[in-house]
Amino acid sequence: MKNQSHLQKDKIWTRDFVFVCLSNFFIFAGFQMTLPTLPLFVNELGGKDEMIGMIVGIFTFSALIIRPWAGHVLETLGRRFVYLIGLAVFVVSVAAYSFTSSILLLFLLRVVQGLGWGMSTTAVGTIATDLIPPKRRGEGMGFFGLAGTLAMAFGPALGLMLVVKANFSITFAIAAFCGLASLIIAALIHYRPGEKSHAPQRKWDLYEKTALVPALLLFFITMAFGGITSFLPLYAEQLNISGIGWYFTVFAFSLMIVRPFSGKLYDRLGHKAVFLPGTFLILLAMIDLSLLANEWMLIAAALFFGVGFGSVQPALQAWAVQSAPKNRRGMANATFFSSFDLGVGTGAMFFGVIASWYGYSEIYMASAISVTISMVLYLFITKNMSVGNETSASQLTR
Repeated sequence: MKNQSHLQKDKIWTRDFVFVCLSNFFIFAGFQMTLPTLPLFVNELGGKDEMIGMIVGIFTFSALIIRPWAGHVLETLGRRFVYLIGLAVFVVSVAAYSFTSSILLLFLLRVVQGLGWGMSTTAVGTIATDLIPPKRRGEGMGFFGLAGTLAMAFGPALGLMLVVKANFSITFAIAAFCGLASLIIAALIHYRPGEKSHAPQRKWDLYEKTALVPALLLFFITMAFGGITSFLPLYAEQLNISGIGWYFTVFAFSLMIVRPFSGKLYDRLGHKAVFLPGTFLILLAMIDLSLLANEWMLIAAALFFGVGFGSVQPALQAWAVQSAPKNRRGMANATFFSSFDLGVGTGAMFFGVIASWYGYSEIYMASAISVTISMVLYLFITKNMSVGNETSASQLTR
């Protein structure tokens, strides 16, 4: 009976965990459909590379602004309030894309969409963390991430196909419908209350300090992500390379395959077993894209980036949440995803300038430098952490 109770306590696949994964799948499907199509839409409206970078980037910056507030409200008004409001804002803003004919209106709608995205993704990461047993957090976050990854497997390709076969309005309407499905499923979840703290609140409580290291490392990796999401479809089109839809599909399936294994590896051996191998593969992907010459190189980059990012991202998220107090999980997730947003937004805007001045291939060489910075920082930080632990141990033995 004791063993049975222990197994029940450590169970990942509960009813609510299945629902939160399904809800996450549909919101990511809607998001992923717009990811490769929005740069093409901006291009059709007459926007240049700098404007593409601005419209992609402003979305992430508006998400960044709302995340600290969302992190607090998760612990006060609860998970349900933040998640459902965030999903509703996302649905309305994406549906409005179908009626947009000016870059200025699109820019404003991206700001609104970013607010909804920032609220919903901060909330859903915290909800998943609530539901996963602490001893299986790395594995559980890997499975949770599979929902978004599965959406990546067909979302971008579906969006690109719909733009060609139908038009942008229908594409955005279907993306909004996916968001609506996410909202309906989210309403069925039983939410746990937040762990309220009796400690005095800081006046400017904008981050969780225990999540800063993994968040910093993620920032430099997701700068590269910003370059891919903003300009890869246009880069492939410029080189007359087909298969951009296959790129996103291979990337997603690579993520899907590697996430459960990398999560278990993190639970057993920690981030040291996952981070450097994963970032090295991301580095290879960026170098590959900077030298892009044919479809096979495009697919190889998707494979490298998928396996690398699928290893690193859930490990960093588990690391960010693992050290946070229970009443600060919402803020830890907010800190982590704020770094994600800031990296993608900074990358999109910075690489927009690079694309305008030098060309698309230089974007990915700059991305390779950004990934290398993350690797060097990791080695420096973990070396100092090891020295600190050794110093503490030697003091205890005296």
